[in-house]
Amino acid sequence: MAEPSQSIIATRGAQMFPRLTDEELARLSRFGAPVSYVAGEVIARPGEVGPGLLLLLSGRAEVIQQGHPPTHIVTHERGNFMGELAQLSGRPSLVEVTALDPVEAIAVPPDRLRAMLIAEAELGERIMRALILRRVGLIEAGAGPIIVGQETNADVLRLVNFLRRNGHPYQNLDPAGDSCGRTLVEQFEIEPEELPIVLCPGGQLLRNPSEGQLARCVGLVGPIDADKLYDVVIIGAGPAGLATSVYAASEGLSVLTIDCRSFGGQAGASARIENYLGFPTGISGMALMGRAYGQAQKFGVELAIPDEATRLECGNDPCHVLLATGERIQARSVVLATGARYRRLGVERLEQFEGSCVHYWASPLEADLCAGQEIALVGGGNSAGQAVVFLASKAKHVALIARRPLSETMSQYLIERIESLPNVEVVIGCEIRSLHGDAGSLEGLTVIERSTGKEIRCSSRFLFSFIGAEPNTDWLQSSGIKLDNRGFVQTGEAAGDDRLPLETSRRGIFAIGDVRAGSVKRVAAAVGDGAQVVAAIHGYLADAPQIAISVQHAVPAE
Repeated sequence: MAEPSQSIIATRGAQMFPRLTDEELARLSRFGAPVSYVAGEVIARPGEVGPGLLLLLSGRAEVIQQGHPPTHIVTHERGNFMGELAQLSGRPSLVEVTALDPVEAIAVPPDRLRAMLIAEAELGERIMRALILRRVGLIEAGAGPIIVGQETNADVLRLVNFLRRNGHPYQNLDPAGDSCGRTLVEQFEIEPEELPIVLCPGGQLLRNPSEGQLARCVGLVGPIDADKLYDVVIIGAGPAGLATSVYAASEGLSVLTIDCRSFGGQAGASARIENYLGFPTGISGMALMGRAYGQAQKFGVELAIPDEATRLECGNDPCHVLLATGERIQARSVVLATGARYRRLGVERLEQFEGSCVHYWASPLEADLCAGQEIALVGGGNSAGQAVVFLASKAKHVALIARRPLSETMSQYLIERIESLPNVEVVIGCEIRSLHGDAGSLEGLTVIERSTGKEIRCSSRFLFSFIGAEPNTDWLQSSGIKLDNRGFVQTGEAAGDDRLPLETSRRGIFAIGDVRAGSVKRVAAAVGDGAQVVAAIHGYLADAPQIAISVQHAVPAE
């Protein structure tokens, strides 16, 4: 099988595997401690947490990706450093590292690595770039867990999308056409109804797991420290939540950020954002949010994804955030950045096609699925326009269905782009009435003209729904936080007298981004909220001495 990672090694190998000078090694060595390994000793194993970033002082170490057969990635020598993004947060290794000779190195643990990146700015930039590029190489090479199942299966798509949106490598094997996939099914005596299965890097086997089970198996998320009191807990890791994470942590606050699905929110699912300041040629939502996610790790933000908040308990003492796992988080302040959830079409049998034929985002995975097919997309906002432009490059024909003229809801540059696409048909003044086909296999849909009531049958193998979103605030009903009549969180003066900017009706709880009443639904506005709220948090914490006292009792001095 071809090695996709070789392409990035060939083009950016010098940046992926830079060699440090003796003077640079000496400067960086103060952040770690000496370690040694004998020839043949395994330094890191997939699925196990390693010693951190290793600065190689002598000897050689080989990095391989497990597989049949194993794939050689690189051999490190003096001046090289071993590690990738997992080392920033102390997560399990994705590769195996073995000492070829006796090795002397400096092990830099995650907290000291983050300090190194900040204190040694120029070297830190080179190291951070290398860590990111190495992760990209592992994603291209298919390191990480192996998902066995048909690639069009709804549960396979669910797991693949989860890993993709969290920037985690994986490999998908279809047992119908891949001998390795068939071997795994036979070896573990898997029945068809048990597919997909997931073989984790540590050797554990999961049968059609939930996203949470998969995340814990590959080490994306671990147990919450119930005794730790955070300065701020951020609920939601979209643009607003990640912006708060970066600014708060860079200013010295202890930060925990959680999300029930993935980082990036709806912005992370955008194929291309062309009107975000500073990116004149555009940038994919995943790339933009991936950079923010890396920044958050660099500044020491603790990230728990996926972990779902189910309840807030806040009084005079620190707030408590209750999770679906039964765990409890203590916080001096809380930022609600839960955004909005996708609005579902009100048509019968919708759930039979969701996940396999009906999708709520347009990533490269969905684009590959609908290559050469006739597809429909419903919606008239910018997200819908971006998705149409992206999908049209792969699909045979795209029918864009909207209730109102696009000029009323979509940016002009997207309208002009869509009008120039020969395989896109814009259907205005219509809405979807029904879906046709067997469960899991869409054949077409019926749309109705709103002005005449006339029904039109359209052939379509896939349907993409971008009809807007609703605030994700159902779980706040018992919190006492004031919402407007549409369910968005009210802040500032609208929430009560003497409230700080972006503060809700409960002291010490703030709301930002799409979930906030009156917010502008744009990535830049969400990022602005995320930056602004940090100043308000500092103001709140400065005026809350009773919480500061409780911190001293809650967290013993080291």
